[in-house]
Amino acid sequence: MITYGRLFIGGSWVEPSNPDLLDIASPHDRSVVGRAAQARPADIDRAASAARASFEVGDWRLTPPAERIAALRRFNALREESAEEIARLISLENGSAGWFTRAGQLGLTRQANAYLKAAEEFGWEETFAPSDPASPVRSVVRREAVGVVAAVIPWNSPFSSATSKIIPALLAGNSVVLKVSPENSLSMGFLADLLERVGLPEGVISVLPADRETSEYLVSHEEVDKIAFTGSTRAGRRIASIAGERLKRVSLELGGKSAAIILPDADIEKAVAGVKFGSLLNNGESCVAQTRILAPRGRYEEVVAALKELVESLRVGDPNDPDTFIGPMIRPDQQERVRDYIRLGIEEGARLVTGGPQIPAGLEKGNYVTPTVFADVDNSMRIAREEIFGPVLVVIPYDDEDDAVRIADDSEYGLSGGVWSSDEEHALAVAHRVRTGTVTVNGASIGFDGPFGGFKASGIGREYGAVGLGTYTEYKTITV
Repeated sequence: MITYGRLFIGGSWVEPSNPDLLDIASPHDRSVVGRAAQARPADIDRAASAARASFEVGDWRLTPPAERIAALRRFNALREESAEEIARLISLENGSAGWFTRAGQLGLTRQANAYLKAAEEFGWEETFAPSDPASPVRSVVRREAVGVVAAVIPWNSPFSSATSKIIPALLAGNSVVLKVSPENSLSMGFLADLLERVGLPEGVISVLPADRETSEYLVSHEEVDKIAFTGSTRAGRRIASIAGERLKRVSLELGGKSAAIILPDADIEKAVAGVKFGSLLNNGESCVAQTRILAPRGRYEEVVAALKELVESLRVGDPNDPDTFIGPMIRPDQQERVRDYIRLGIEEGARLVTGGPQIPAGLEKGNYVTPTVFADVDNSMRIAREEIFGPVLVVIPYDDEDDAVRIADDSEYGLSGGVWSSDEEHALAVAHRVRTGTVTVNGASIGFDGPFGGFKASGIGREYGAVGLGTYTEYKTITV
C-alpha cells in the first residue's frame, strides 16, 4: 500500500486542509493500491500565494537561463534513474500496459532533451539594429517569464503531460502549480519527490491532486497568469471562457478523432502493423490515437480482414504481464462509456467485425473492454465523429485520394493523423493536404523538436521544442 498523506506545496510536503485520504483503486481488479491526500481550495490558495511570492522575489525568475537549464537537467537525470519505478506506478494506477509505460520513459527523455536543447539556443535577449540607418534607436527584445502558471493535466499519460508543461515553464523562469488527476496521485506524488530532490527555490513548484471543482478554482485564481491545459475539448472550452474573462494567457491541448489514410499502393501488412501502435497505444486512451482507418474501396475488405486478425491477436489482461498489449480502462465509468459506444455502433448499423460490448472472459473484476473493430462505417456516425477513448477502431471506405482527404478533414478535431503509402513523397504530399496539427508518414513516431498541438477543436497553442518553450514567455522590447 502506497500512501501520500501530505501535499507538495511550494517545494515542501505539508499537511492538507482536509485530512481525508482518497483510495486509489487498481483498474485491473479494483483493489485499493494506495491512498493520497487531495487538494481543496484552501490548498490552492496556499500554493498560488507561494508561487506569486516566489515569482515576485525572483529567486528563480532572475536566475540565469544556464542555471535553470542545469537544474532541469538534474531533474531529468533523476527521472531517468527512476524510470522502472515510474513505469510501474503508472501501470498500477492507470492500467496502462507495461510495454507502453516503459517505452514512455524513453519518450520522456527525448521530450526533455528537446526542451533543454531549445533553451540553450533560445533567444532570451536579442538586439536589433534600426531598419533606418539614420535612426539612432536600437531595440533590445527580451523573452521573460509569464508569471504564475496553472498547469492542469489529464490522467491518461500523467508523466508525459506533466513534464511537457513544467519543464518549459520552469526553464522560462515561471512559478508553477501543477494540478493532477486524483487517479494519478501515486505517480504524481513520486514526481513531487523528484522535484523536491532538485532543490528549486521555495514556492516555485507545487504538485496537487484534486477534483474538477478544485481545478476550476485554480484556473480562475487571481494569482494565475497563464493556464496550460491538456484534456477534453469540453473542459477546454470552459477553461478558454475563464481565461477570456480574466485575460489570462492560455494554451490548450484537447481531444482528437484522427484518421489514418491507407493509400491504394500501401503495404497493407505494414500499415496494419503500424495501426497496432498508432491507433491502440495506451489501451486506446490517447488523444493522438488514429482510430478512424480510411481504406480504398478496391482494397477495403483486405484492410478489414487484416485489422480483424491484428486485433484478435492482441493479449488483453493484467498490465503487469509482459505479454499484455491492452490493459483495462482507468475507471469503471470509462469502461462503461466505451462499452456504450460499442453498443451505439451496432445500433447505428456498422458491421461488427470483431469484439463487442462483452467483458473479456476471466477479467470481470477489472475495468476491461473487448478491443473492437467496426466496418461499413459512414463518417457521419457518432462512432466516427466522437472521441471514444478506448480500443475501438472504425474502418471507413473512400473512393479516391480527394475523397480520403475530405473524410479525414470532416471532423471537428484536428490533432493528429497518418498516411501510409509505398511512395514516401506521395504520402508527404497527401499529408500536406490534411488539416491537422501532426501527421505521421508510414508510422513515424511524433518528434519532440517540432511543435505539437491541434487545429480546430483540438486546441490552441503548441507544445514541445522551442515553440513550446516560447509559450511560457512574454516579449519585452526596450528601445535605446
